[in-house]
Amino acid sequence: MLLPALHAIQARLGWITPGALNYVCRRLDIPPAEAYGVASFYGLFSVTPRPARALHVCDDIACLTHGAEELCSRVERKLGLPGTPALDGKAVWYRSSCLGLCERAPAALLSLAGEHPCEKVFAPAGWDEMGEALSAAQPSLAVESADRFDAKVSAPQAGQPELMLLRRVGRVDAESLDDYRAHGGYAALRRAVSLGRDWVVREVVASRLVGRGGAAFPTGKKWDPANRPVYLVCNADESEPGTFKDRVLMEADPFSLVEAMTIAGFATGCERGYIYLRGEYPLARERLAHAIKTAKARGFLGEAIHGHSVPFDIEIRHGAGAYICGEETALFNSVEGFRGEPRNKPPFPTQVGLFGKPTIVNNVETLINVLAIVEEGGERYRRIGTAGSTGPRLFCLSGHVVRPGVYEVPFGTTLRRLIDLAGGVGGSGRLQAILLGGAAGTFVSPEQLDTPLTFEGTRAIGAVLGSGVVMLFDDRVDLRKILLRIAAFFRDESCGQCVPCRVGTVRQEELLQRLARQRPIGSAEQELALLKEVGQVMRDASICGLGQTASSAVESALGRWRLF
Repeated sequence: MLLPALHAIQARLGWITPGALNYVCRRLDIPPAEAYGVASFYGLFSVTPRPARALHVCDDIACLTHGAEELCSRVERKLGLPGTPALDGKAVWYRSSCLGLCERAPAALLSLAGEHPCEKVFAPAGWDEMGEALSAAQPSLAVESADRFDAKVSAPQAGQPELMLLRRVGRVDAESLDDYRAHGGYAALRRAVSLGRDWVVREVVASRLVGRGGAAFPTGKKWDPANRPVYLVCNADESEPGTFKDRVLMEADPFSLVEAMTIAGFATGCERGYIYLRGEYPLARERLAHAIKTAKARGFLGEAIHGHSVPFDIEIRHGAGAYICGEETALFNSVEGFRGEPRNKPPFPTQVGLFGKPTIVNNVETLINVLAIVEEGGERYRRIGTAGSTGPRLFCLSGHVVRPGVYEVPFGTTLRRLIDLAGGVGGSGRLQAILLGGAAGTFVSPEQLDTPLTFEGTRAIGAVLGSGVVMLFDDRVDLRKILLRIAAFFRDESCGQCVPCRVGTVRQEELLQRLARQRPIGSAEQELALLKEVGQVMRDASICGLGQTASSAVESALGRWRLF
């Protein structure tokens, strides 16, 4: 209960005071030093005094293409330097890494602590609206409701009946279980329960569904009954810069995630599920909490789901601003109340996971695919896409594209076709580069637009699909600034547990800064050779995917363009 307690303190007081922390330690019987180590680990928590009104302005790579620097400069002129109390000590602002609102960049998030805490998203963000909310005499009234979801902006294909994953987005009332059922909701659960758990697992195996979070591990292997899992965890902590597909699903179709998790729990024998939700998603948090509460009240969660003697329940745990918690074992540590640091593998989560028990971990998009598999059958699902990459896939288009948003296409669609579906190249209209997979992904050039978006297709050009990021940069963008921001992101987000990542991410950024300032140690060629060496060490010796991919985008860009 440590993480929920810290969230409660932060929401009430605006920061985690020593007195409140000591009280929590006494109640939970936790050493103060350990609790302080946890509180100081997460980016959204503050262990130093700060005002109740905190504004987080994103300056990450997608927002950089839409004026984030100009917005930050204006906020700085109005409020002073980041981290400095302003407006007579009532407010403070910070530069933030990606807030997962890339389709509406630039973005900002305002948190208001107090007796009735609340949060509001600004996207696209402008100073006038943010300044009014910050300076309002009664700020809770200024931001009393969470940001509303606009399907046509966030998912331009929303509601098209031929889609599998987005077909209900924009068509159903996200807060109505009856409306969800009227559009086919809970039909998959009825079918799953009637045909049995072994049938569900066989269909998932037959579908060749693989994880959509980036690792692409076969879902059927995780669901093997021989693992005897105890817990089911939905990884909804999508913090990869440029990724927002899971947020769109949770905000617009939350009951589908609840149903999919219930099917997964039924099929694998898990009686408890956890949704580890990114801390920067206030509307998704509101919608999911309502969906879970409603499902329990109507008998779709609890001791006997859907009228059968099958128990399954779901609990939401909120992250607190740590990219590393997207790594499954770091997520376990966070839920258990520790710092979000990865564990060594083996043992793997299906053997020793959450609370030391066998655990299944799937991300939001992966679980939503299970609904289609149960409804259509594994064989029919497998015929979508290619032999090596089956089913539909969600891609997050942002940057210089005419209609940014989440798009659903079958695996095998070319990069060119996907960009055309989104209206083509925006900005100047002249494409310079595409970032696939996010900050941990790879850059590709316009000459590679006919690459099929499959695991095997991207692998052939030395790229990755990752979490489905497709970020476009026109010819006016200085790619050196983008690489510097990526390097700064990994420096900030390294948990610091292992030396290769903790030191390597710092050295990578320092080296790029020297090259950008044209002050290399030795020659530029020597610096670039050293950069490759640092990247190789991080790939070979880091204990988790963060360090192993921290140099991927940087090295791919430098391998394709002469930037320094």
